Amino acid sequence: MKDQGRSARKRTGGRLKHASNKKRHQLGREPAETTVGETRLQYIDSRGTDTKVRALSTNVAQVAADGEVSEAEIENVVDNPANVNYARRNIVTKGAIIETSAGRARVTSRPGQTGQVSAVLLD
Repeated sequence: MKDQGRSARKRTGGRLKHASNKKRHQLGREPAETTVGETRLQYIDSRGTDTKVRALSTNVAQVAADGEVSEAEIENVVDNPANVNYARRNIVTKGAIIETSAGRARVTSRPGQTGQVSAVLLD
């Protein structure tokens, strides 16, 4: 989600005067919209000395079941409550239900922020 900053109007409808220009740390970017496919990563500078790793596409998920974590291949996205069209477009976000080689799983990580897909196997 792009950060557009504070509204230009007061609660009463009057105009607000800007106290300052936007800072670099307030920069908004387009969402990564991670798709299912061969792994493609993007490295982004974030505030301070940190970097973010964005997964632009991936076909591998770390699936947890009964305390054991195994690597499984993502086949497709079954359901995505973030957006009704994301399942049709095979876009993986947190909360998405994915079909893996280990079975159906719910994504618990944020692939656009961490660069990897972690999921919990559904019963």
